[in-house]
Amino acid sequence: MSAPETHCRIAYLTGEYPRATDTFIQREVAALRALGHEVKTCSIRRTDTDHHVGPEQRAEAQATFHVLTAAKNPFHLIRCHAAALVAGPVRYFRALGLALRTSPPGLKALLYQLFYFLEAAVLTRHLHQNRIDHLHNHIAKSSCTVAMVTSEMSGIPYSFTLHGPDIFFAPDHWRLDKKIETASFVACISHFCRAQAMAFSDPSHWEKLHIVHCGVDPARYDFAELAPETGELLFVGRLAGVKGVPLLLEVMSEIRKDIPAMRLTLAGDGPERTAIENRARDLGLSDIVTFLGYQSQKAVADLLKQSDMLVLPSFAEGVPVVLMEAMAARRPVVTSRIAGIPELVEDGISGRVVAAGDKAGLKEAITEILSATETARAMGLAGRGKVVSEFSNTPEAQWLSDLIQGYLANTPPERLRPYDGDLS
Repeated sequence: MSAPETHCRIAYLTGEYPRATDTFIQREVAALRALGHEVKTCSIRRTDTDHHVGPEQRAEAQATFHVLTAAKNPFHLIRCHAAALVAGPVRYFRALGLALRTSPPGLKALLYQLFYFLEAAVLTRHLHQNRIDHLHNHIAKSSCTVAMVTSEMSGIPYSFTLHGPDIFFAPDHWRLDKKIETASFVACISHFCRAQAMAFSDPSHWEKLHIVHCGVDPARYDFAELAPETGELLFVGRLAGVKGVPLLLEVMSEIRKDIPAMRLTLAGDGPERTAIENRARDLGLSDIVTFLGYQSQKAVADLLKQSDMLVLPSFAEGVPVVLMEAMAARRPVVTSRIAGIPELVEDGISGRVVAAGDKAGLKEAITEILSATETARAMGLAGRGKVVSEFSNTPEAQWLSDLIQGYLANTPPERLRPYDGDLS
């Protein structure tokens, strides 16, 4: 597909930007800029400095507009609402009505909707001052509510990337149906994600549900293959029970009897870190399990270079980008058969995909890869091929660019994916 000739000004909005756990958004922004678009990043809240683990995050944090910070200035807040009211009174009150109509039940939820409305005027002024053509939101929860109301107030069209899985646990609360209805289009990260969006929306809107993969830069992970000989396992992600880390620790305590040299490195942080560290100690794993906290993109690449496989035994996911990073690094992966993961990892080809929560299956998969050097090498090669062909950030950003410009020009692409046949 040929790239459009024109470029536009795009605003990117998330609840918190940049975060160490969402580096794929930073890569997407960088790729859109490389295509010639002017991208202004916006965040509802400031991220904690713990997330600024590399130069990319620090640079993005300094350049990002923080909505709540601006809204906390009462004089600025009043100016923003006055400007929006004068510029378009009909739009202003329609936006207020939209915020009220989409409020979940309860007084607290209503108050939050009013806060989102207040924030929307602040964002509206920022978008107009920067002559933004299109607003794109990542994560379809509260920040997407702000994006929806802002679009109504400002007249600037918006779209959003739908990830999951948590949004699918409460689609009515977050009014996913109304967000799909009011958005120009929705970028779903997988076929599974798109199917969930179809389940919670009217069929008349299904044609604007496209699939845009989160992507990685394969060149960053293009280093020599390593045979699985040392038993170095790597986990990268949020330290929470939903990621299956406690289950992984139990498996480690059993496997080490047969493979005493095996080690596990956990890169990430989260609300349950202390509990997970205590569990590792209780299982007698303190000598073979290392907790590193959040790591930069470069550090994760270095960790993959030193590892034999990546293990992500989650109970709920979308399509984890860290799996793409490991596969791009030619490392076999062991993960769960949930959501969109089977669209990325093919069991027995690029890694092992086991039933979520299946302790015996997880143990068998890890042991199999550690004991079969040639199989592991073949899986690594197949995984890199999959990522290069379908999950590379530059072509995915080009596809998102085509969607944004196509919908702005009222000539939207009619395909799910950027090529005929939808073979993804």
